[in-house]
Amino acid sequence: MHGLVLSAVLGVILWQVVRDFTVHYQNTTVTDLSEEVPEYIHAFSLRPAGTGLEAFSRSYLQTHLLPSGHVVLIALSGQQVLGTPGGNALARSPTVATALAHPPARSQLETLPIASTSDMVLLSPIRLGGRTVGTFVAAASLSHLVSARGQVVDLAGIEAGIALVVALASAYFLLRRVLGTVGAVTQAAIDASEGDLDRRLADDGTDDEVGRLTRTFNDMLDRISTTVGAQRQLLSDVSHQLRTPLTVARGHLEILRREGTYDPVEVAETAAVVADELAHMSTLVDRMLLLGRLLEPDSVELAPIDLRAFLADLFEAVRAIDDRRWSLAPVPDVVVIADELKLRGALLNLVDNAVKATAPGDAIELQASCADEVVLAVVDAGRGIAPELLDAVFERFARPGATTERGSGLGLAIVKAVAEGHGGRVEVESVLGSGTTMRIVLPHASRRSQWLHEMGPRQ
Repeated sequence: MHGLVLSAVLGVILWQVVRDFTVHYQNTTVTDLSEEVPEYIHAFSLRPAGTGLEAFSRSYLQTHLLPSGHVVLIALSGQQVLGTPGGNALARSPTVATALAHPPARSQLETLPIASTSDMVLLSPIRLGGRTVGTFVAAASLSHLVSARGQVVDLAGIEAGIALVVALASAYFLLRRVLGTVGAVTQAAIDASEGDLDRRLADDGTDDEVGRLTRTFNDMLDRISTTVGAQRQLLSDVSHQLRTPLTVARGHLEILRREGTYDPVEVAETAAVVADELAHMSTLVDRMLLLGRLLEPDSVELAPIDLRAFLADLFEAVRAIDDRRWSLAPVPDVVVIADELKLRGALLNLVDNAVKATAPGDAIELQASCADEVVLAVVDAGRGIAPELLDAVFERFARPGATTERGSGLGLAIVKAVAEGHGGRVEVESVLGSGTTMRIVLPHASRRSQWLHEMGPRQ
């Protein structure tokens, strides 16, 4: 279809070129013929004194230079027809013979068949002194037009053919590249729908639409693969972690059933154990659902947060949690862009972890700093974590350094997910026996004055 359209367009262009050439050639010929009569009259006015019209005409035809293919005939009243070489064939044309015998009233242009070709013929009266004294006939063969037009057609046809081949070849290679990439994207999408998320498209490094499509599709597959992998790991963790409380609860109920006793004390103890395991399961399920939502793309809803007011409210909430020496370090007066609810939950998890790692009367401090990044930290003076256990601190269900206190092992994993959802990270520093510092590092802090300038006064 592309080739047919290009051929049609080039055909129209070729036809227009030939038409314009023909019209230009004919107009040029008409102009040349039209100048013959005025030139003859002008030359006659400059003839030597005493030279008659017939003698002048003979001399004029012998000395006048004509373009190739042009013929001139002069028929004076009562005189023999004079002409340049090739004039006999022209004089035999009935239309020309009539004009030679009877001068026309005005100049007229005719296209006549002369011999084996067509000629453009100008028939014009010769007027001298206000009277008609003869007929002037000028003719130009159109055989040169046919020859020149054939050359134009050949040359323009060759150029059009070359243009068509180049256009088709370039379109072929372009469409081959584009459709090849589209086909690869389609096949990769089919593979992904069948569960193969490891396939990636070859990236040639170009920055055009095809290259950007390739990189965008690969990025999408990376995100899907990461999300699916996280969900699979989450399901695996769910099945593993829920198995223990279910086994404990079922075991106690089985013992109670086998013994067949209805001792109120034993029933109450079994009920307490089952209730405790169910509560633990409920906590695990809630936290795993929260972690699953945090692992989804675009789960963070960003909004401006006044950091000083945010930490002040948080400090007032946590200081009543337990008997600790709570303190809030000076907070910079900045506005940060973050998800307030998720950030608050992450910091509460850090505080809860610090409470569990300390004893009554130990110090816990909330800190904040702002330079190129916003750093939110919870510093405790608890028992600390051994260096070899630090790498596992933020892993799911890992509880390095934990005491016999029961926990879900998901709190710090949630903190990590929140930080990474903001494009940030988590850090931990700990000295065994001296305390631990856990940080949430967020990028892209903006000064309050800049935010107020851009957003206007706030209520």
